[in-house]
Amino acid sequence: MNTEEPINEPINYDTVTEAMEDLRKKGYDAQFTYEEEAGCLICKSPIMQLSPEHFRIDHVYRFEGITDPGDSMILYAVSSTDNKTKGTVLNAYGVDSDPRVSKLMAQLKPRH
Repeated sequence: MNTEEPINEPINYDTVTEAMEDLRKKGYDAQFTYEEEAGCLICKSPIMQLSPEHFRIDHVYRFEGITDPGDSMILYAVSSTDNKTKGTVLNAYGVDSDPRVSKLMAQLKPRH
């Protein structure tokens, strides 16, 4: 029995906030942030660590700061390979991006 839900085509959102609210409604409620000491992405509630071999990228949303380049962001919708955990990872885009987050996200495979 396949318990995996089909991945729909991504929606184009106008703002990061709009995307995060909609993704939260779709079950992407864990918010992962980079933890310097651990050297990985973690979620504080529920407490968990994002390990690249156990997570996949479902969707990637890029937001360009037309009036302020500092508003350029990239939002990843990720889920665990067992589909028990869904969440988001937010990083700046371009020169302001956190290279540690970018490197870790590059290790995750896209969900097919």
